[in-house]
Amino acid sequence: MAATCLVVMGVSGSGKTTVAKLLAERLDWVFAEGDEFHSAVNIKKMHAGVPLTDADREPWLRKLRDWISDRADEGRSTVVTCSALRHRYRDVLRESSARMRFAHLDGSRELIASRLDHRTGHFMPPALLDTQLAALEPLVAGEDGVTLDIADTPDELVSQIAAFLK
Repeated sequence: MAATCLVVMGVSGSGKTTVAKLLAERLDWVFAEGDEFHSAVNIKKMHAGVPLTDADREPWLRKLRDWISDRADEGRSTVVTCSALRHRYRDVLRESSARMRFAHLDGSRELIASRLDHRTGHFMPPALLDTQLAALEPLVAGEDGVTLDIADTPDELVSQIAAFLK
């Protein structure tokens, strides 16, 4: 059976890292934080409150896709965090050799903004939330994914995603 990659997706502040780490531990899959694949230039832009362009994101997505493929080619399934806001971004990830599945963590702007206001040590400023929400293209029929409500606890979300993966 082919290796699977579960992309935990959503806007900044939706809880991707928390949920993905718990899920990877529960499934004993390899975890990767998508933000770590950004170039220093991208991180500097976001830190300055400048939204990334599609041209900025393309090398990042290809690098992440290639990492996923390398693990899949080793027979290892992965859990990866990635905003994956647009269909075309998810298309790049689907080019990997893994079976690509998505868990979209979704919630109200108010809840996400509140989380961002209380988050420390991250380069993504709360000011970019609205640009991310504007760019977000939810999963559609034909995309192997599930949309979940971030009002649920991380443990509840992990259980829901594990059930989806079965």
